[in-house]
Amino acid sequence: MEHITLLLGIVIITALVFDFTNGFHDTANAMATTISTGALKPKTAVAMSAVLNLVGAFMSVEVAKTISKGLVNEEGIQPEVIFAALVGAILWNLVTWLVGLPSSSSHALMGGLIGAAVASAGIGAVNGSVVVTKVLIPAIAAPLVAGIAAYLAAKVTYKLGDKVGEKTSAKGYRAGQIASAGLVSLAHGTNDAQKTMGIITLALIAGGAIAPDANPPVWVIVSAGMAIAMGTYLGGWRIIRTMGSGLTDLHPQQGFAAQTSAASVILASSNLGFSLSTTHSCSGAVMGAGLGRRGGVVRWSTATRMFVAWGLTLPAAALVSAGAELVMRIGDVGIAAVTLFLIGSCLAIWFISRRQVVDHNNVNEVEPARAEEPGVVTTAIAAVTVPPTVAAAGTNAAATTAEVTDEALKATIPAATQTPAAPAAAV
Repeated sequence: MEHITLLLGIVIITALVFDFTNGFHDTANAMATTISTGALKPKTAVAMSAVLNLVGAFMSVEVAKTISKGLVNEEGIQPEVIFAALVGAILWNLVTWLVGLPSSSSHALMGGLIGAAVASAGIGAVNGSVVVTKVLIPAIAAPLVAGIAAYLAAKVTYKLGDKVGEKTSAKGYRAGQIASAGLVSLAHGTNDAQKTMGIITLALIAGGAIAPDANPPVWVIVSAGMAIAMGTYLGGWRIIRTMGSGLTDLHPQQGFAAQTSAASVILASSNLGFSLSTTHSCSGAVMGAGLGRRGGVVRWSTATRMFVAWGLTLPAAALVSAGAELVMRIGDVGIAAVTLFLIGSCLAIWFISRRQVVDHNNVNEVEPARAEEPGVVTTAIAAVTVPPTVAAAGTNAAATTAEVTDEALKATIPAATQTPAAPAAAV
């Protein structure tokens, strides 16, 4: 193994801690819909996801190369900078987990790295073209592409299911959900575990332990895969609750459509080396699938909170990381202070989370959603969708209208002009 200094060892351990938080923060991406529709029991779902995350970590290193060789200039980047980046990313992951919001661990890590690099070496330390083409553009495109694909897929699944009946169709799609959830877990390991591989590789390069153009060593790949798998098995139950029931109410057909669409987008981006947010892809797919069912509604109040968190992820992580890097310039005292701050903050967040525990026993127990005004998207889709009762009721409605019109006409005709009753009745 490469020569590892004490500071470099601290950075590597912190990176694996981030990978662990990434695992439980993003479990919802793969398993929230599977758990909410009852296709798998909660503990079984997260165990399956953990194993496939580990397998996925060995499938590619393209995203790791983007992190270690493309996002920031390696020259002048010290291990302290990477440590500061991880501090910002970990704290953002924990804060959003505490409030149950599915934000992007990937963007937290990249925001932290950008903030720490700028604080250390100036704006020139960041490769702006890479940030735009492989981070910002995919961040916008991923939820849109996954959402549209899931919307269309949900429409197709319901169309195909009309011929076999609701119960039979739901049973079949529950089985399909298990397979598609496994595919998302595999894709998550392929994409997200590589980000930690990339950050550890960057730290090893910065510390002089490996050559600047080296790929992630085998022990880095193994340790990153194990860390994300363990975090996944722990289960981010708060975010699973939000993704599974907080955004929309999903049927098995929709869950299958959402997961298949998200997995396709994530795997494609991993092969292209895009550091894609699996959270953005899966959240967009869930919303698209929610709108794909006739009468389906997205809870836009929850979605709005989620969008705000997405927008804050990069700058918030960058600011915390930049502050941590400035403190560490003091020397060993600064490094110790930042380390204690990170540990204390993590413990404080954990103790706060114990006030209202969410776990596998109550993850599907949600309060009834308050009635919301339909959003713009929901209203637009409803406007072009003919409700099933309209066609059937068309004839009855026309008959009723005719009866009402006839009665109204009779009421307007003077009594003298109406046909008198038959004389025989008087006799």
